[in-house]
Amino acid sequence: MRSLGSFALVSFGLFSALAAAVDSQHQLNTVEDALAEPKSETTVVDGDEAKQAGATNSEAISSTSTIFHGMEVPPMKELTGEGMEQEIKNGYWFIKHYSPYCVHCRDIAPTWQTLYEFYYTSKPVPGTKGATDADSMNSFTRYYNFHFASLDCIAYGDACSKHEVGAFPTFSIYKDGVLVKKFEDHKDMDNLSKFVEEHLESIRPGSRPKDGLKVPEPGATSVDTGTPPEKPARKDKDPEAGAAAASKHMEAVAAPPTDTAKALTKVKALPKKKKPSGPANPVGTSVSLTQESFQKLVTNTQDPWFVKFYVPWCHHCQALAPSWLQMAKELQGKLNVGDVNCDQQARLCKDVRVKAYPTIHFFRGGERVEYDGLRGLGDLVSYAKKALDVGSGVQYVDEATFKEMEETEEVIFVYFYDHATTSEDFEALERLTLSLVGHAKLVKTNDTALAERFKVSTWPRLLVSRDGRANYYEALAPKDMRDFRQVLAWMQKVWLPIVPELTASNSREIMRGKYIVLGILSRDRPDEFALDKREIKNAALEWMEKQTHAFELERQELRDAKQLRLEEAEDRNDERAKRAAKSIHIDLREDDKKQVGFAWVDGIFWDRWIRTTYGINVKEGERVIINDEDNRRYWDTTISGAYIVPSRTSILETIPKVIANPPKISSKSSTGLIQRFFFGFTGTTTSHPWLSAIFLIAGLAIGWVYGKGRIGRRRGISLSSGLLGIDEKEKGLGAFGNGKAD
Repeated sequence: MRSLGSFALVSFGLFSALAAAVDSQHQLNTVEDALAEPKSETTVVDGDEAKQAGATNSEAISSTSTIFHGMEVPPMKELTGEGMEQEIKNGYWFIKHYSPYCVHCRDIAPTWQTLYEFYYTSKPVPGTKGATDADSMNSFTRYYNFHFASLDCIAYGDACSKHEVGAFPTFSIYKDGVLVKKFEDHKDMDNLSKFVEEHLESIRPGSRPKDGLKVPEPGATSVDTGTPPEKPARKDKDPEAGAAAASKHMEAVAAPPTDTAKALTKVKALPKKKKPSGPANPVGTSVSLTQESFQKLVTNTQDPWFVKFYVPWCHHCQALAPSWLQMAKELQGKLNVGDVNCDQQARLCKDVRVKAYPTIHFFRGGERVEYDGLRGLGDLVSYAKKALDVGSGVQYVDEATFKEMEETEEVIFVYFYDHATTSEDFEALERLTLSLVGHAKLVKTNDTALAERFKVSTWPRLLVSRDGRANYYEALAPKDMRDFRQVLAWMQKVWLPIVPELTASNSREIMRGKYIVLGILSRDRPDEFALDKREIKNAALEWMEKQTHAFELERQELRDAKQLRLEEAEDRNDERAKRAAKSIHIDLREDDKKQVGFAWVDGIFWDRWIRTTYGINVKEGERVIINDEDNRRYWDTTISGAYIVPSRTSILETIPKVIANPPKISSKSSTGLIQRFFFGFTGTTTSHPWLSAIFLIAGLAIGWVYGKGRIGRRRGISLSSGLLGIDEKEKGLGAFGNGKAD
């Protein structure tokens, strides 16, 4: 049986390897497919094999110079991913992005090579005499500063993704490293030549033939340039007007963008978004989606969709159903609403990675974000409307608009940019919008007044403003500003207001890992409610200022101590001590210590939880507690024994006593006896896993020995009774000693 299993395993492995080998021969025509292909497979192909496979890079076609029009033509430039930006930063570059596995790339290769040879050997000024080599002023390359090159997207997939290459082959013209235009016509010699001619005319107005050029056939080594083309180009018959139009075009390209259009001019290299497939939610109902309709309506469009994944037997799904239908009705004409029955569409739900019911996602094209808020009608509608606002892109603000926004928004992320900000920077910024829905506002600006207010002197720069208090994202390199995951991770740490409301959806995020000053307030008393919130916020701002100042002092003390050691080593001329002092690394961060956060909770809405956990009845008055969720304890009194109240003085006097080690005020437990035992046990096993494992093994061993001894004794008594024939009565007598009876 074991040999049969081994045979089956080996057979399965051989079959998998064969399938992988066959699959690796598939020809890839999109960047996504190319990047999914293992790069190691492309590195084992030598030059001869590349030619046989139809590789399309210039070296594979011709590793040596070629001859066209009797003139030597060097091999076409083959760009590398690392050096591409540096290589194309000057002049115009016509670049082919390709894959060695792409059939279309192989077919166009002779045309591309001949086009390059034709233009490289052409005379910009036909009537002149003299040398036409690369050093001549009448050479094509020097006259137009126009170059041809190729980029292998299999070897350098990151570079192709960065330049938004979506299919192979893709032909694009760049000016000084910035994309000017992509070629989107039929790929043949005539159309490629017309595309080049349009840009040459804009570079040197009036320098190109009025009726166009006669182009060679693919693979040809010469062409009669004196013969007019079979189809003359329809160009402007007025040379002066054509030159003026070209000059105006060049001025528009070279001129710096206006304040309101800088961002738009920088993102012109982004892929065009698909147009909406039709009016959103025309009937005002939730559409039942299947695998096919989901792919057609949600995945393959840019239409925004709010989709619920459910099963009919789930009680929570049943409770959500009325609110979901009412929300769809209220969003008629604004947002598409759908639902997926996971009992019927199990494969689709598995692809979406649904792990609980109901699960709600907001989709926009290929992006999605999970909704984790409350499921009331108002909560769903509010989130959906905020998500719709994201579809218009990151909003531009000036100083006046930002001030108006501060009156309604507690948390605002601000992205500062200037004329040098690249399309990649703006593309990375746009990716963040969907993840911020329901959490914070994201805006962009190049307003000088706002830059002066927040003391921004380097661009691009990202900061968060919470009640006017700025916190900056520290990017060590330009690539850190484009690192979506790194930027989002920072945003998630600071996207809560200074004093947020504690809800079911954010309670874990607020309470974990910090001391939380929690105000238990009541909306039933509006005046006290507003006053108490303001007191808690003032306490929070003052505490944060003190902590920041204390942190700076501590870091300065460490720097002074390091400097003192250096000076002492220099005075003693002790090189060893000097090196040791210089090697001291000051790595002090504010989050090294357990932080103090602030929040408030609606004591009326969460009355039952507050009474059972903290023993507080908000109807008797607003209170404040300091909670330590990690250790399941809290403090509700000051050092004098009085209750902590929503007062800046009461709060600020108590915090230092609570966070001291050990605390100077006795804490209370937020759990029962059984819960304390359970959490204490789990906490010990988590903190000391090896020690816990040893104790567990020892306990099991002792239990096994003890149990084995008891079983052995029981078996011995039973065996003796059977062999000696002692009946129950005699055994009972003997049990009292020597067979005597009372």
